[in-house]
Amino acid sequence: MAKRLATRMKREWPFHVLLLPGLILTAIFSYGPMYGLIMAFEDFNPGLGFGGSKWVGFYNFRFIFSQPQFVNTIWNTLFISVCKIIIGTLSSVIFALLLNEIRNTFFKRVSQTIVYIPNFISWVIMAGILYNIMSADGAVNMLVKAFGARPVQFLANQNVFPWTIIWTDVWKTFGFGTVVYLAAITSIDPELYESAVIDGAGRLKQTLNITVPLLIPIIILMTVLALGNVLNAGFDQVYNLYSPSVYKTGDIIDTYVYRLGLQNGKYSIGTAVGFFKSAISMLLISASLWIAYKFADYKVF
Repeated sequence: MAKRLATRMKREWPFHVLLLPGLILTAIFSYGPMYGLIMAFEDFNPGLGFGGSKWVGFYNFRFIFSQPQFVNTIWNTLFISVCKIIIGTLSSVIFALLLNEIRNTFFKRVSQTIVYIPNFISWVIMAGILYNIMSADGAVNMLVKAFGARPVQFLANQNVFPWTIIWTDVWKTFGFGTVVYLAAITSIDPELYESAVIDGAGRLKQTLNITVPLLIPIIILMTVLALGNVLNAGFDQVYNLYSPSVYKTGDIIDTYVYRLGLQNGKYSIGTAVGFFKSAISMLLISASLWIAYKFADYKVF
């Protein structure tokens, strides 16, 4: 066994050397900063540093859980994330099925490219675009007024803002999911469709009885893996689109931590919130990987 391991290491040592810079950078930028989590248990003072700040134990955690606003941000985060996952998955699957029925290759590729392009645009740029088209005199409200309805405050109305966040994210990202599901569809054995045609099945029956059932494992896999990020409702999107008028329904954990820790200088409380989120996310990711292995035979380790 030892001889076999030595032979393998002798053969593969160049690959380990190539991997070393990445491991060093990961240790420096990902694991090194974790020492700063000690702030969650201190009344942190930047002038005194980690060692000189007063130790307060779990006071910061008791404080944040006693704040109604924090409980509200958890609900907002879960609501926005779950809706993004459900609507985004359905949109990607349906659009992939529709693209699969297109026989014109050129039109199919153009359509796929058009829906995929927004995925490459940052939310900083996208926010400026959305502000223009969703403002009171923007293109969307001009269309709304053309039908005789009143203009909608998409980015200033507490009730409308969460759905604006959800649907704009789906519009921006569903193209990526479409590519994944379309690739899964093209890998289905063509003989199954040929047999269905012989049995007299039309395109709709082929889709419902062959394509959709064979897509279910990849749908389960993509959905389960997305559950690991359910507490990440999209900081860059929300931060670039929200305002104080929609904090009640649009504030998520990440934006709450940013305002609390950086803008208000409450580093200890902000770190405690971030620590709580990271701990829950770790459990969700572990659970999602286990579920993916049990139901979709997907294994990372």
